[in-house]
Amino acid sequence: MDKTRLIAILSVITVGIVLGGLILTVDKPSGVSVKMGDTHASEESTEDQIVTGPRGGKLFTDHDFSVELTIFEKGVPPQFRVYLYEKDKLLPPTSAVVAITLTRLGAPAQLFRFTPEADYLLGDQIVEEPHSFDLAIAAEHGGKLMRWSHSQTEGRVEIPDEMLKSMGIELLTAGPAIIKPKLRLPGEVIFNEHNIVRVVPRVPGMVSTVHGHHGQHVKKNDVLAVIESPMLADLRSQYSVAIKRLALAKATYEREKQLWEEKISAKQEFLLAEELWNEAQIALELAATKLRALGVQPESGFLRTDITQYEIRAPISGIIIAKAVALGEVLKEDREIYTVADVSTVWTAVTVYPKDLNVIRVDQKVSIKATAYDVESEGTVTYISTLIGGQTRTATARVELDNSDGKWRPGMFVNAELVAEEIAVPVAVSADAIQTFHDWSVVFGRYDPYFEIRPLKLGRSDGEMVEVLEGLVHGEQYAGGNSFALKAELGKAGATHDH
Repeated sequence: MDKTRLIAILSVITVGIVLGGLILTVDKPSGVSVKMGDTHASEESTEDQIVTGPRGGKLFTDHDFSVELTIFEKGVPPQFRVYLYEKDKLLPPTSAVVAITLTRLGAPAQLFRFTPEADYLLGDQIVEEPHSFDLAIAAEHGGKLMRWSHSQTEGRVEIPDEMLKSMGIELLTAGPAIIKPKLRLPGEVIFNEHNIVRVVPRVPGMVSTVHGHHGQHVKKNDVLAVIESPMLADLRSQYSVAIKRLALAKATYEREKQLWEEKISAKQEFLLAEELWNEAQIALELAATKLRALGVQPESGFLRTDITQYEIRAPISGIIIAKAVALGEVLKEDREIYTVADVSTVWTAVTVYPKDLNVIRVDQKVSIKATAYDVESEGTVTYISTLIGGQTRTATARVELDNSDGKWRPGMFVNAELVAEEIAVPVAVSADAIQTFHDWSVVFGRYDPYFEIRPLKLGRSDGEMVEVLEGLVHGEQYAGGNSFALKAELGKAGATHDH
């Protein structure tokens, strides 16, 4: 490497260091022209003199030398591009050294250094959104150091502290959170199979009265239907005869016992009477047992004029979900004529896809929400099928729900939501705080007295909190409740995305 070239490189490095030092020491510079080596600096504000350059950027001029600053973002992340001019003629990008310090609300200053690229100087960092910032620009050309300042705002609204409460805006702080992503699965409300009873007559006969009908709510022991049964008449007759036989056998036993005690009759006669009395007791108990087996109280036959009538009663309280009986119909004793279901509890049959089987488990809490209208309950998984259906290729999970208020109806379609896992994240924000601005997902960061949009790169969410991957750091305040009011304020101000 020749000596001349080495000296040139060292000069560029030295100027770059000087520019960086000057920029970082300036709080908010105005237009300045400084000659290298001068002991006196002359300052002249150029903020009001900025015009648009040939390439649509901001043009900063000092005498015959100009710097045009653009933000290029077509097909690439936003980047600073600087074009150099002397007497309105484009200069090679190597003819000057440029550096920019960018400061924005709530963030440390960024120093942009530039390298030659085609016919412009290219910044070494991405210009993050929003493009709302203060710039300190420094350029060295021909041994002369020049400085300019520029400010622009985007997505910013000024709201004093005293107005926050009246606008209903709540300030929250970004920080660590436990994200609980929820798994949503489809399902259907079904009857609790443990509480379904099928009713049969238990005696053959002809239907004479029908009281219970499909969809009717009944209480335990309500009469559903009445049949006329010759078999029941025969059993009641047997019971009646057994009572009379018992009374006769008892009288004979007591008479023979007295005669035997008075030595009038033989003991053999007394023992025979005792045996007949015991047999009559057994016969009566057998006749009564047959009636009780049919749900009939043996004594009720004496209160009836028609001993053939048999009342079919509801075995439980519930709703009649099936009916298969009509007047005049002759029934067999095992014919199913009613189905009664207790709906004080119901089941939800939840469809579980194979990929989700490792998430759901027995005794897990599940939130059940109706799809047709606003009904919600919490239940517990009581069973998961061990087999996957051959046609549907899914498993079924059963969730039991309390239905004492009757809001769940079998056949309703529902969604089941359960926590899939718990994930600790370093930074998260409230899902309600997120708004849409220029196709970005944003929150409004609080930087007294301003709110300013912060585009976010979001991660996992559970519907309440959302993980923030980029755009907001731990400890930053943002607008929580009623943040849409800030978006409305920006709309009134006619916020644009024009660079």
